[in-house]
Parts: sequence; C-alpha cells; structure tokens
Amino acid sequence: MNRPEPQSGPAQRILSGDEPIIWEALFRKFSHQGRSLQVQIRQMIVAAIEERRIPRNARMPSSRDLATLLGVARNTVVLAYQQLVDEGFLESRERSGYFIKGAASGRPKETVEIRADHPDDPDWTSRFSIRPSARRNIVKPREWLRYPYPFLYGQFDPALFPTNDWRECARGALSVLEIHNWARDLVDGDDPELIDQLRLHVLPRRGIWANPDEIIVTIGAQQALYLLARLLLSPKTRIGVEDPGYPDARNIFATMTDFVDPYPVDEEGLILSDDLNRCDYLYVTPGHQCPTTATMPLKRRTDLLQKAVDEDFIIIEDDYETELTPDSRETPALKSFDHSGRVLYVGSLSKVLAPGLRLGYIIAPATVIRELRALRRLMLRHPPSNNQRAAALFLGLGHYKAHMRRLGAALNKRGEILRESLQKHLPEFRVKLGPGFSSCWLEGPSDLDATKLTAQAEKKGVLVEAGDIFFIQDNPPKNFIRLGFASIPLERIEPGIAALADAYRNS
Repeated sequence: MNRPEPQSGPAQRILSGDEPIIWEALFRKFSHQGRSLQVQIRQMIVAAIEERRIPRNARMPSSRDLATLLGVARNTVVLAYQQLVDEGFLESRERSGYFIKGAASGRPKETVEIRADHPDDPDWTSRFSIRPSARRNIVKPREWLRYPYPFLYGQFDPALFPTNDWRECARGALSVLEIHNWARDLVDGDDPELIDQLRLHVLPRRGIWANPDEIIVTIGAQQALYLLARLLLSPKTRIGVEDPGYPDARNIFATMTDFVDPYPVDEEGLILSDDLNRCDYLYVTPGHQCPTTATMPLKRRTDLLQKAVDEDFIIIEDDYETELTPDSRETPALKSFDHSGRVLYVGSLSKVLAPGLRLGYIIAPATVIRELRALRRLMLRHPPSNNQRAAALFLGLGHYKAHMRRLGAALNKRGEILRESLQKHLPEFRVKLGPGFSSCWLEGPSDLDATKLTAQAEKKGVLVEAGDIFFIQDNPPKNFIRLGFASIPLERIEPGIAALADAYRNS
C-alpha cells in the first residue's frame, strides 16, 4: 500500500496506519514561560518516542515549520534536534531532514493491563499498623496557582523568590571543586559549610549559639518533627500541643503515642496552667503561634521554661517565620533562654525561601543529635548535599539577609493592604495579624460555617482555609478562617477580599 507523503507546513501530519500524529497535539503543553524552550522541545519529543506516539522512522517537521508552530527562533529547534541526534533519539538524513531513529522505537509496542481485584489479594487494611490517611489534614488544591485569589499559607510567590541569587548559588554548587565536596556519600553527616553558615547567619538572629555537634539538617521542619517524635515518644508518652495548633505536628505525634493533650491559647500564645505539669513533652510555637499569629511575651516564656524545669518536661519549640518580624531581636527564641538543655529547637529555611526547598534543622544537646543522626541514616542517610551546598552559598554570600529585608518589606505591605481590605469589606470579622507574618487569623460571627464559605469562595476564584482543622476536638468551632498572603500578588488582595465578602453575604 502506498502511504501519503508527509504534508508540509506547521500543521504537518505523519500517518502510521490509521493513526495520524498531529504535531500541534504533541506540543500542546509547550509554554514560553518557565523552563528553557529548547529543553521543553527535547522533553516532549523524547516522551512521545518512549510512549510510542511517534512511529519509528517518522520524519520530524522541518526546523522552520516547528519553529513557526511553536513561535520560537529556528535555531532553538535546530539545537534541540541536534541534541536529540547526539543522544540517539533522532537521526539526520542528508537532504531529507530529521527522523525518529528506528532502533529507538523498534521494540514491540507494550500494553498496560489494568489488574483486577483477586479473591486471594491480601487484606491490606487489617495489616496497617497506623492509618495516617484517616487523620484530619489541611487540604489545598494542587492547581492553586490557577486561581486568581489564592489566600493560602505556606505557598510560593515566584515574584518574591530571589531567582538570580539562588541561580548563582546553584551554579556555584555545580562547579568542579564544589561537586568534589558534596557528591560523596556523607552517610549520617551534613554539609559542614551549611552548618557553619547556620551558626553564623541564621541562629544568632534568634539569640541562639550552638556547637556544630548540636545541629542536624533535615528535609524541612516536617521531618524534624517526625524524627523527634520517633526518637522520644512511646505509646504511653504524654505530649501537650496548642489548641488551636499545627495539624501536621499533632498528627505526627498521634502516630507515636495515644496521649496527645490539647492546651488552649490566648492573645499571648499558650496559656500556662498546672495542667501542663502532667506532660512529658510540650510542643509550642511561641514566636508565631500557629494559626493565631500570637507572639508569646518574654515573661510568659521565662515562666514556661521555669515550669519545664520544675515539672521535668521537655519543650519542642517550632520557631517558624519569626525571622521576618521587625522586633525579632527583642523577642528571641525560647531556646535562647534555655540554660538547662530542655528546649529542642526546630527551624526551617523553606518558610522564607520556598517550600519546595525542603531544608530545616534541629538544635539540641549533642547527645540527642547523635541519636537523631543514627535514626535519620536509617530513613534517608542525609538531605541532598547539593541543595545543602547551594543553601550554604546563599547564606555565605549575604543573599539570605538581603532577601529577609526585601521579603519582610513586601509582606508588611501586603499585610497592611489585607487589613485595610478586611476592615472595608468584612468589618464584622475579628482580625489577628502581626507584623512580619504571612498569614492572619479571622474570627467570624458565631453562626458562620467557614467550611461552607470556603466552598462558595472557591467558586469565585478565592482560596482560603477553614479554621476548624486547627482544633483537636471532634466538634471544633466553625467560625474561623486562616488567610495566607505570601502567595497572592499585592494588587489582587483587595479584589480577592471583596470576592470573599460577596461569597459570605450570599452564602
């Protein structure tokens, strides 16, 4: 059978039997934003070859036609094609163009079968020792960036990320000399350069001085909390948590012990009472209480430390986002007052750089750090060393402090606009918002159902978090909302609050 020759032009098709390959469909996810244009072209072609969406020996569009189709320079396509030739995916035929290399697609087409349930399948549910998926967790849409008004905490605004500075440090970490430093297996160790930079540039801002053997790097604060829980908690250990408080910490502790006790907070953070005396451990967020944003005053901090000594319990301090507060030096970390070694300190670089960076750390007595290193080794040995070295360069070159200044100013401005917008559009809501923070805590009228409001607001493109998830009890208050504003551009804040107010009044 004679097959038609490939058509020319941007809408070129190649026929294989009855299955046309449409080049517009192949490159439909191509974007002029984000990663390199040449890299995108290569990735999409390789994916199509590996998935058998292009038959072997098929001719690719000419570089001119593909460049026209994608709206890129012809040389971009030529370079991408040539790289694919070098990598064995394409072959160049003189005066004919580029073709899919036969050997690359010559294997028989694989089929994927959907496995049906079988009567002899194990009953996996009965085999689980814990059920993490059954616990109440914060849920955020994966495609939150597509929403016009994402008031979500802990997310990433590309406009605030120090792209050029981080690129410089990532490039520096890839130099031959630096690769020799970080590419080896550190077993249970960390990049000594990052440890030194944390001691020099980060910890002193919180009033903390620590020896190198008192620091361990973790994959975010989340892993830090899990490591501490796994090391210290047993099924009968009693640990106190703030209520409302951080759901992930609460859930981590609940996988290790049956005794997770809630303790109330007020305008100054955790309330100190004799009920705390029965704790073996106490988890607190004194610098920026999650989620109310309350800052514990110095007097209450020193009283809490004295209570820990008197009643012989250990404090786990989660000191997140406090670097951005204007008076951070006036309210140093709880750990800075600790002279008895009773405070285990958890910090993070991810909160102020980007959540995807996943770099945190623990400050604790050397005896504790030694066991944490042995435990971490059993899990993942150590966090990726290239990321550690890039972060060390970021700190050492002064980018961290400069970024803190820029980010703090940007968040304060957004916080001012948010407060003004809430007063204008939702005056009946009580707002808790401190300077330098990236979220606020809203208390609505007592009859508000925040879960229903969040659903109505999402229809208008507004993403907010219902506050009931932060309470530990089975029937938590329904009239609280957390608004994050680090991920939403300044000019969208007031329109977003106006849309939220509209959803509230019409719900």
